[in-house]
Amino acid sequence: MAQAVEEWYKQMPIITRSYLTAAIVTTIGCSLEIISPYNLYLHPKLVVKQYQVWRLITNFLYFRKMDLDFLFHMFFLARYCKLLEENSFRGRTADFFYMLLFGATVLTGIVLVGGMIPYVSESFARIIFLSNSLTFMMVYVWSKQNPFIHMSFLGLFTFTAAYLPWVLLGFSVLVGASAWVDLLGMIAGHAYYFLEDVYPRMTGRRPLKTPAVIKALFADEPVVVARPANVRFAPPVDEVPQNQ
Repeated sequence: MAQAVEEWYKQMPIITRSYLTAAIVTTIGCSLEIISPYNLYLHPKLVVKQYQVWRLITNFLYFRKMDLDFLFHMFFLARYCKLLEENSFRGRTADFFYMLLFGATVLTGIVLVGGMIPYVSESFARIIFLSNSLTFMMVYVWSKQNPFIHMSFLGLFTFTAAYLPWVLLGFSVLVGASAWVDLLGMIAGHAYYFLEDVYPRMTGRRPLKTPAVIKALFADEPVVVARPANVRFAPPVDEVPQNQ
């Protein structure tokens, strides 16, 4: 059993493995009171005035207390982050990292701006950890890129992947969780999907091109497609010998 888990962990792509490890270590550390959540949560004044910039990152690593909700989000993180990195972003580690960076920036911006809007500022003020929202963003992006995959929710009913975010949002509401957290993930996910997939098809321009400085951080391996065995390919026309 332990060997199987170790093998599963080692086979994870680098971004998924790193994020999952950081999230589990941070959450366990807080549960054991080795780390204080008060040093991790998003607090704009502390970031700006006391230069506690690490909060811009650590608020995405803590998944609250270790309970059933924590296990659900670790499953979503391990599954959909891995699926995106291995399939949609295969051979494009830098692009995948940029997607997460974009999502984290959008989520942080929404919370900061929302905290200044009357009537909703109190709701946004309660959102001090965005880890669940970033995980939900990955689920949303995956569902948009794989809309026709058939899925089942707890064996109760089946649906296509396009409706997965809405099913999970409804489940969150039923169990009494805040819908804001999931909605923020959907907004960030849709922003990325539109700018990366829809807008380029409409205009021929790609606004979310990964910066060269990020590409330099990752040495992406080229994707090699194996040629089927026992298949003969005809030579190009100019290579076919002509009868004199």
